Amino acid sequence: MYQEFVDLLRQSSYCVVLTGAGVSTPSGIPDFRSPTGLYSKYPQEIFDIDYFYSSPASFYSFCKEVLLPMIDAQPNLVHEFLAWLEERGYVKVVITQNIDGLHQKAGSKDVVELHGNISRFKCDKCGKLYDHNWVRRELEKKAVPHCLCGGLIRPDIVFFKESLPWEAVNMAEMHSLSCDLMVVMGSSLVVYPAASFPILAKKNGAKLVIINNSETGLDFLCDLKIEKDLVEFCSQVWKMFQS
Repeated sequence: MYQEFVDLLRQSSYCVVLTGAGVSTPSGIPDFRSPTGLYSKYPQEIFDIDYFYSSPASFYSFCKEVLLPMIDAQPNLVHEFLAWLEERGYVKVVITQNIDGLHQKAGSKDVVELHGNISRFKCDKCGKLYDHNWVRRELEKKAVPHCLCGGLIRPDIVFFKESLPWEAVNMAEMHSLSCDLMVVMGSSLVVYPAASFPILAKKNGAKLVIINNSETGLDFLCDLKIEKDLVEFCSQVWKMFQS
């Protein structure tokens, strides 16, 4: 299993990694759909754009408790290993569904963020960008932050019922069609369009590896499925590269 994965990486000239929430759970960031995930404590509509506009104070209460602390999280060994692989030319790009920015913190340079980044905020009226520290300070004084123009401040993330940023989708599609190996890590592959990228890669002749501690929606399509703890798996593989 380990050797097969290492061989695939070494043989690849264009490896793309697609990451989901499972990559960040070792950093203390909850996932969504596990028994202890966010949806076990909060309604799924917490990420619905209609909910945000109808109950911004409730959303920002959730934001203070769950989302803003993500900014203080630190990368784990999985993030660090992927950055190491990129630095040495084994990984071309990381496409991520995560909004925590931990890949960049770990040193990954080429990262496509499909769902935005919680460290960025913007006015929904004039588009002015705001730093997360400004938002934190505002939330100490009021329930909902507003722009100087009067517009509502929102996180620069993709809510349900919103389209993904076309630049990110285009980049992800381009890399999916260009790669000869796609590695999916920590994603259940049930959210689209992210789950379509491995399909694009396979249709174009790429090998597909899925590393997740449970079943995914595309297990039937992969060339190699590994059900292991991601930190343990990456630790073992890293040692093999360094030996």
